[in-house]
Amino acid sequence: MAKKIVVTSGKGGVGKTTVTANLGVQLAKNGCRVIVCDLDFGLNNIDVVLGVENLATFDVVDAVEGRCRPKQALVRHPRYPTLYSLASNRISERYISPQAVRLILDSLSPQFDFILIDCPAGIDEGFHRAVACAEEALLVTTPHISAMRDAARVADMLKSYRLQRVGLVVNMVRGDLVRKGELLRPEEISETLHVPLACVVPEEDKIFLDNVADRYRAFRSLAEFYVCGKPNTEFRRKSFFGGLLCALRR
Repeated sequence: MAKKIVVTSGKGGVGKTTVTANLGVQLAKNGCRVIVCDLDFGLNNIDVVLGVENLATFDVVDAVEGRCRPKQALVRHPRYPTLYSLASNRISERYISPQAVRLILDSLSPQFDFILIDCPAGIDEGFHRAVACAEEALLVTTPHISAMRDAARVADMLKSYRLQRVGLVVNMVRGDLVRKGELLRPEEISETLHVPLACVVPEEDKIFLDNVADRYRAFRSLAEFYVCGKPNTEFRRKSFFGGLLCALRR
């Protein structure tokens, strides 16, 4: 049975969808069979981030409303054969309940190792629909006060669900600013939110899939956290120029 992990955040723009997509890719590279399910009905762009937006004939709402079987709504990634996406491009005229979505995911679960659920930002109706379908959660934030404040609300809301585990991803971390004291350390953010730190993702110029250096390694380590159980909490400073500045200071 697949492990269902919802990826959520307090506000938009913190990289939640990017984290979801990259984690899915790295899990697939580890040989896992993965579904990346888009339950962000408002923005629904996980298929765009994965580069398969032109391949989907049906979506999760079609499956819920009986226009297709759940398997028909899946799109296999052309580059990663064990990675599938389940889009949500259609806005339904009727209410889509958490129970209805969970039935779809449960029917697919026996054939997969992981189902990653991209959740809408915030704590509105879409948040509850997504979290109700999951067994674990990843909370994504950046090391900025506004993002952390919203993440704290989400962290408190997650406590009302009987999730097996909740982990924290601190995204877009610049080591040089952390060392200067201009940004909080990821460990401090974890302590503030009372959520165990699962991964630290450094800020890079490239944002997806085969990007180089530290960001790529961070997503690979995050996948290994779920496969092997070892969290990645290391990070490096941003970009060539940050590294050059550090070298000059030494």
